[in-house]
Amino acid sequence: MSATPPSRILFICMGNICRSPLAEGIFLHHCKKRSLDDHYEVDSAGIGGWHAGDLADPRSRAVASRHGIDLVTRSRQVTRDDFSHYCLLICMDEENVRDLLDLGCPPEKIQTLMQYDPGSDHDHVPDPYYGGDDGFGLVFRLVEQAVSKFLDHHHPA
Repeated sequence: MSATPPSRILFICMGNICRSPLAEGIFLHHCKKRSLDDHYEVDSAGIGGWHAGDLADPRSRAVASRHGIDLVTRSRQVTRDDFSHYCLLICMDEENVRDLLDLGCPPEKIQTLMQYDPGSDHDHVPDPYYGGDDGFGLVFRLVEQAVSKFLDHHHPA
């Protein structure tokens, strides 16, 4: 991982309504707390466009809200233009990585979020869509820990 922070980051999950909007919101929240707002351009997108234009899943919005984070982003599908615009595309799991590679994304621009938390019991951020509220709580905790470690890595105190 590079010591120079990427300035434009796109978080990727399957449909852009559960995991990647949480990652975007948590990342922006932590940037604000650390006075790094001006260092990053952040967005999220999905491999599929099934939910394009929709707000994040109500369960994602609820868990974020309980932690003082408003998820206001609207779902969108990843485009080939994203591959040149963003410095780094951070995926929630290996399936997302394979999908981006199949779409022609340069491999050097792709990482998984959990790479930043190698001590975690999870090697990916599980998709909570078909489960209950507890899955969204787990996703929030995993993403928050990994985002915090990303920022610690790129902006040591």
